Amino acid sequence: MRTLARLSGRGRETGGPAGDDEPGGPYEPYGARRGLARYALVKLGGALLSIGLVVVATFFLFRLIPGDPTIAYTRDVPVTPEQLDLLRRRLGLDRPLGEQFLDFASRTLRLDLGTSYEYRRPVAELIGERVGPTLLLVGTGLAVAVALGMWQGARAAWRHGGRFDRLSTGAALTLWSVPTFWLGLLLLMVLAAGVGPVPGLFPTRGMQDVDAPGWPLYPLHVAHHLVLPCLTLVAVVYAQYMLVMRSSLLEEIGQDYVTTARAKGLRDDDVRRRHAVPNALLPTVTLVFMQIGFVVGGAVAVEFVYSWPGLGLLFVEAIRGPDYAVMQGTFMLVCVAVIVMNTLADVAYHVLDPRVRSA
Repeated sequence: MRTLARLSGRGRETGGPAGDDEPGGPYEPYGARRGLARYALVKLGGALLSIGLVVVATFFLFRLIPGDPTIAYTRDVPVTPEQLDLLRRRLGLDRPLGEQFLDFASRTLRLDLGTSYEYRRPVAELIGERVGPTLLLVGTGLAVAVALGMWQGARAAWRHGGRFDRLSTGAALTLWSVPTFWLGLLLLMVLAAGVGPVPGLFPTRGMQDVDAPGWPLYPLHVAHHLVLPCLTLVAVVYAQYMLVMRSSLLEEIGQDYVTTARAKGLRDDDVRRRHAVPNALLPTVTLVFMQIGFVVGGAVAVEFVYSWPGLGLLFVEAIRGPDYAVMQGTFMLVCVAVIVMNTLADVAYHVLDPRVRSA
């Protein structure tokens, strides 16, 4: 009767255990899609709430930074106190804080990030100019870090306890604990400026030189400038992917299917590559989504050390002003990137792992 009920699709009507949208029923894919849509909507609502809190925090957080934004407008220009008061009124800085926040929130809803006090240009234009170099640095660094971390983690876990496992794990933990700013300065001093008999091999700053060559040599010129910033970012970031991959694969090694594959006479490389590693990838893939936004935030120190013309350097320059509009725009962009990637990671995990869907 149970089998007939499943085949006929009348589990609920006949009292069988497999209904239309229960596991095993004929409409299980529809039920799974409906559950995924409901789950995605819940996560989307949480993401929108988080973005709203970010907008509030962004406005009030940067008002705690000491300094007068009108200094950015009048730097190196002699002005009288009356002129400074007039400038504050024109910028709206003389209004109550509540009115300033309502104006900021309404403009943010219209995707208007305001005008920079120092550059006297729309913040959206400044971010648009700087987002390309940041994406180049972060994208290249993240791709190398993920590939290196997954390869090292898989090899270390497969031969855990060996020399490679001990050396790679120790190196990853050491680099992970090193401050990004300090590591960047160290590499800049040794590999760019040169120390003793070691010549400087890489540029010390920027994304390109004044006399940069044209096509087709221009990409190689930019890649030469990219080496040290990318190396610094990879050295700090790859450890987390390596450790997660190692831990995940160690769990898979003890599973029955790995023992069965080995008992069939398959080579260790085939067992690792075709059976164990694919099942161990899920936590690492999820971590990639979750860490993209944080890597963008972590690139601030790298861009500042190497004067890489990205969002991180723009943010540091805005703090010196202080340039509220630029600080708010860049900070919100990074926060929204973190929230969006975390939401995508949750949904991807729900899609990829059947254990989560059945929970």
